[in-house]
Amino acid sequence: MNTTTLEICVDSLRSAIAAEEGGAQRIELCAAMPVGGITPSYGLIRQVCSRLRIPVHVLVRPRPGDFAYSTDDLQIMVKDVIAAKELGASAVVLGVLSPGRSIDARALARLAKAARPMSVTFHRAFDEVAGKSAAIETLVRLGVERVLTTGGPATAFEGRRSLARLVLEASGRISVMAGGGIGTWTVRRIVDESGVSEVHIGSAVSSTRSSGRGIFRVEEGVVAAGKVKSLLRIIQRRR
Repeated sequence: MNTTTLEICVDSLRSAIAAEEGGAQRIELCAAMPVGGITPSYGLIRQVCSRLRIPVHVLVRPRPGDFAYSTDDLQIMVKDVIAAKELGASAVVLGVLSPGRSIDARALARLAKAARPMSVTFHRAFDEVAGKSAAIETLVRLGVERVLTTGGPATAFEGRRSLARLVLEASGRISVMAGGGIGTWTVRRIVDESGVSEVHIGSAVSSTRSSGRGIFRVEEGVVAAGKVKSLLRIIQRRR
């Protein structure tokens, strides 16, 4: 049986519960998914961690936009990392880059130190890094447990060969988790052709729901347990 870990990205308690009911092995919890996600609220982290039995990985991103952070941004991130730890999160998900598109090792070391004993995932800021082989070595040196990436292109399917190279370069020292545009038609090929042991899924397991009226009307994605189950069956299917 395939042992690929399925992580579902969620931004609400309702979606988190549905992801667990569908069989996901863990969730990434964030807010404001339409802008790529930012740090969720204290209350949401607390409720999700108290209700779920599976690991909760909390995104720590103080604002939308780039990943080159100011001193003030980093101070906020450190406090959010500590809050996630105190609320029962299993890991934090973050990424920090220098203006020159390399990993900001000093800032990352500071955040990782604040996170322990939680594990650390370096998110898709990695896709903006120019030298990915050197970046993998930096992450390994700093003790980061996993990196979420498409391999560089817009989607993980397009980047599956790059993902395969990263898996070889990582050689078990850090987990390479595929994420970005993965759906039911591509997930099996991505896993088979890249060799990744973890996949990160977002909108592929969500259904759109409207709420509010007038200027407060929004379209939001809510995770459906049945879609998670269907995707999990595809992932676990023998080749």
